[in-house]
Amino acid sequence: REENCHQLRPTFIVCSPGNGFGFGSRPLASSCLDWILLASALGCWRYLDFVVRILLYLLIFLLSVAGNTLVVLVLALNRRLHTVTNSFLLSLALSDLLMALCCMPFTLVPNLMGTFIFGEAICKIVAYLMSVSVSVSTFSLAAIAIERYSAICNPLQSRVWQTRSHACRVIASSWLLSLLLMLPYAIYSTTVVQPTAQASLCHCLHLWPSQHFSQAWYILLLLILFFIPGVVMSAAYGLISRELCRGSHFAVDVKREVAGHQNGGAEPLAPCEEGDGCYVQLAKAGGTLELHSLARAGTGGSPQDGARINSSEAILLAKKRVIRMLLIIVAMFFLCWLPIFTVNTWRAFDQGAAHRALSGAPISFIHLLSYISTCVNPLVYCFMNRAPPRDDDLPVTGTSLSKSSYTTLSTLGPPLGPP
Repeated sequence: REENCHQLRPTFIVCSPGNGFGFGSRPLASSCLDWILLASALGCWRYLDFVVRILLYLLIFLLSVAGNTLVVLVLALNRRLHTVTNSFLLSLALSDLLMALCCMPFTLVPNLMGTFIFGEAICKIVAYLMSVSVSVSTFSLAAIAIERYSAICNPLQSRVWQTRSHACRVIASSWLLSLLLMLPYAIYSTTVVQPTAQASLCHCLHLWPSQHFSQAWYILLLLILFFIPGVVMSAAYGLISRELCRGSHFAVDVKREVAGHQNGGAEPLAPCEEGDGCYVQLAKAGGTLELHSLARAGTGGSPQDGARINSSEAILLAKKRVIRMLLIIVAMFFLCWLPIFTVNTWRAFDQGAAHRALSGAPISFIHLLSYISTCVNPLVYCFMNRAPPRDDDLPVTGTSLSKSSYTTLSTLGPPLGPP
């Protein structure tokens, strides 16, 4: 088919811009798009497949390297950005950069050439670094989810233990655990020569001790690197979204109360239930302040009320952006990693069927889908990240909130005493 394609393309098909294709003196089409369709019909689809794969890999590779390098430089050189969350983001960017540099070139070239040309030492090193980068990236995503849950849903307790030194210990542990956990790839990865009629082909393969070992290994990876982190992220971000939604509804009620207070007679809000966040802990005065006490603070509205309501609206918008971002994070994690983990588990139990169904372009695009996460993570976590204000970002005097998602209440004015 390839020889026929080489003969047919220069002899019978002529692409002339403006005049279309010609088959002898007879026009066949009016644009070069039809040449692509015709070439595919003649058996030349492989050339188009090569071009598409190379372009997609190159695009994702450049975006990943540029985005993660920028994140590493900004977070490492700017001391003002040395925070707990940014420490995890720096680790994530380093692991994604390692994945892009060690995974993508050594995956694309063998897929295009049909043989591994880099030797056995590179085979072991690349397989090991690939797995380490994937493991660290996954652990970093789970750590970020836990850190954000603690910071947003339990801000007072989290500030006791969420320090940069604690974050550095967690990051170092995740790298060390990944380096130890992925040692089997360095041990059992090797090159295998496959003789053919034309030439000998070399493949970088994982020669596990037994099929049972291979099956147990890939099930373990499915649990540790996909299922458990996926559950942790879904649960943490689900609880964060619920907390932000509850805080948003509460802020809307407070805004209505303030508006009614400005008009001289506010309709009292429904009493708050215990545990729903509708109270403020007084740092100096004992007891709690219920929400309906706001209506008794005085009569008439101050000129600052409008600014306070605008601040409340800005906080609500920020919380909605965060909820959208959290949904994107969970969706992208499952979209990028579910196919490759499914394929690896399938291979462990039925390698022949998996190879027949996925060899060539399908497995190449499945790998490409997992690599998309390396260029998506900088966009989602760094450039789209506008976290809702924490308690210390707002003008609070003498009060501390039980939930950071209810910071709107502290913007309504100075702390109020009992009626």
